[in-house]
Amino acid sequence: MIELLKSFIVGIVEGITEFLPISSTGHIIIADALMGIPGGNVWTPAFTHMYEYVIQLGAIMAVLQLYFTKLNPFAPSKTALEKQQTWSLWSKVIVGVLPSAVIGLALNDYMQDNVWVVATMLIVYGILFIVIENYLSDKQPRFTDLNAMSYKLALFIGFFQVLAIIPGTSRSGATILGALLLGTSRFVATEFSFFMSIPMMFGIAFLKLTDYFLKGGSFTAIQSGVLVVGFIVSWIVAYIAIKFLLDYVKKNDFKAFGYYRIVVGILVIALILMGVINA
Repeated sequence: MIELLKSFIVGIVEGITEFLPISSTGHIIIADALMGIPGGNVWTPAFTHMYEYVIQLGAIMAVLQLYFTKLNPFAPSKTALEKQQTWSLWSKVIVGVLPSAVIGLALNDYMQDNVWVVATMLIVYGILFIVIENYLSDKQPRFTDLNAMSYKLALFIGFFQVLAIIPGTSRSGATILGALLLGTSRFVATEFSFFMSIPMMFGIAFLKLTDYFLKGGSFTAIQSGVLVVGFIVSWIVAYIAIKFLLDYVKKNDFKAFGYYRIVVGILVIALILMGVINA
């Protein structure tokens, strides 16, 4: 039962942090350290590594649930123009994920979750959010509608997403910052970040699962339960977190997340120095 509780907690952390620009990796490292993960017969290093990628699909399911009609080009309620716009949106998403698919996946195995790197990136991107929001404070966004985005813009945003290969950066954080710098509104940057996560996370989870099984991995009954709990909890919590973020960016900037990242980065460093987190 204690292992299911651990998964429940990690699922909550994943659901909250996957789409907020605050780094799910940094928060899961803290949660894992406090709960002794990996460790024991259930949370083996190989299972834990695979688990933390697969439960991200739960968060992705929340995006698909919230945006099912908007992302469905076959929705009977849509006009011909709206269906065309949906296909165009998917095309831009695919273009946007190409840099990560080519560059990010090629380098993924070489980027380990070094906690010093995670702490540093939490702080660095926290500062960047504050600096960039201050820079944009007196400027009007050029793109306030997803349909107005060009394929070139989608590709450039995709290059920013590649930065998320560095642990602690935050995939949503890098994507949102890039989109803001390229002239999108906060709402457009946030939504496009959600949509770009769909093919990326499905692809990464598939690769991690395949690698796990090819290396002889399998699930015990309790590990299967742990995986299901983490998946479902992250789905439910991510649904709530996404709705919160969409409401938040309509009226606020991202500086609060910048300050929060700095605090968490300092906390990670403190936990390393105290020996709570193994560096």
